[in-house]
Amino acid sequence: MPVTDYVLISFRPDLQLLIMRWTRVATPAEHRAGYEAALRLARAEQAGCWLIDLRSRGLADPTDLLWVLHDFRAELQATLSAAMRRIAYFTTPYHADTLAARLRELNADASDSLEIRVFVEEAPAYAWLGAG
Repeated sequence: MPVTDYVLISFRPDLQLLIMRWTRVATPAEHRAGYEAALRLARAEQAGCWLIDLRSRGLADPTDLLWVLHDFRAELQATLSAAMRRIAYFTTPYHADTLAARLRELNADASDSLEIRVFVEEAPAYAWLGAG
């Protein structure tokens, strides 16, 4: 389970769930490295459902979010082609509306290859990830 000073990545086999917990604000390079490290673990476990905890990190800038929605999404789809792919962003109420609006704007013409939702409580995120 990869661990750095900016993100903790783990896998819960009982839920078939990959968890990323950002521990601080990340640079663009750390942002991409964190997602790539998570993808390596997801590949090994065939984990298509991810909980990404942004509470300590805050929001990525729009350029980094666009990278997730386009470049990383394609890599995730190629890596986990047979798995259901869902990302639950767990964030503070302060950031939830901003993130949801950015996702609507930047993700408008994306395929159905990845479902993404924003949550301000962890239990509903787990329920949604497990319902797919």
